[in-house]
Amino acid sequence: MNLINKKVTHESFGMGSIVEHNDSIVEIHFASENKKFVYPDVFGKHLKLHDESVANALEKMIQEKEIERKEEEWKKEEEKKRQVKNQELRLEHAKLMKNHKLHPESQMVFWCDNEEQNLSFSEWKVFSGEVKSGKNKGNPNKPIRMHQNSAVLLTAVDAGMPESDRRILGVYMVHEDFIGKLSEDGYIPAHSKYRLQLTEQESDQMLFWDYYLNAKSPEKMTWKTGKYRYFDNLWMAQILRDIVSLKSDSQERELVQQFFDHFCKMNQIVDEELPEPNGALKRM
Repeated sequence: MNLINKKVTHESFGMGSIVEHNDSIVEIHFASENKKFVYPDVFGKHLKLHDESVANALEKMIQEKEIERKEEEWKKEEEKKRQVKNQELRLEHAKLMKNHKLHPESQMVFWCDNEEQNLSFSEWKVFSGEVKSGKNKGNPNKPIRMHQNSAVLLTAVDAGMPESDRRILGVYMVHEDFIGKLSEDGYIPAHSKYRLQLTEQESDQMLFWDYYLNAKSPEKMTWKTGKYRYFDNLWMAQILRDIVSLKSDSQERELVQQFFDHFCKMNQIVDEELPEPNGALKRM
């Protein structure tokens, strides 16, 4: 907006003419001297334009700037609230981490169909499903046992094959910041480093029921309902140890060994004291 040479009246200095202005300053020539004022704040409070059409346009611009200012203040306040909330969440997270006690069965085995196999290894996460009944029906399940010491085992059984042929496809530690109790969407994301997918040949050598045992029915190998179940920390350690032995490539073997060492450390497992697998298949 060009205001040069526009006539104005100031409440203290009288009539004058605008000689210069930019986005922040307006300079006005009065009878005795030139004065500089904050632009556009001075208008509407202390200074009045004689040109009514220009005055109306300027007032509209000032109103728009005031709306922008209030929106900016609102954004800053919302950001402040968000930061406070994040701080509270971090404190809650730190408290849960500090007070966490190891559960002996804080590992998860997941049943993957064909679509889920692709999703699991492309996005490295699984969905724990929805609550089937009660007041929380339809909400995502909270994997409450899952914590920093937890790993997710991905398994599948080919169509038409018996449950005893369930193969291990891969495994990952949960994400470094994941706490099942705080999960809202039901997704369990993978650790940034400790994750692996077996080759088809490796998977054929890793049968799930070599490790898993239903204590109530040790002779049975059945998976009736549900996409996942929790299982023993020691069983997951046995699986990781056996995957290490599968690897012939030294670099791959070292990566899996690091995974195994990390898992044992997080679950307070001593490698030398780890028993041999004794799952349902081993008992036949």
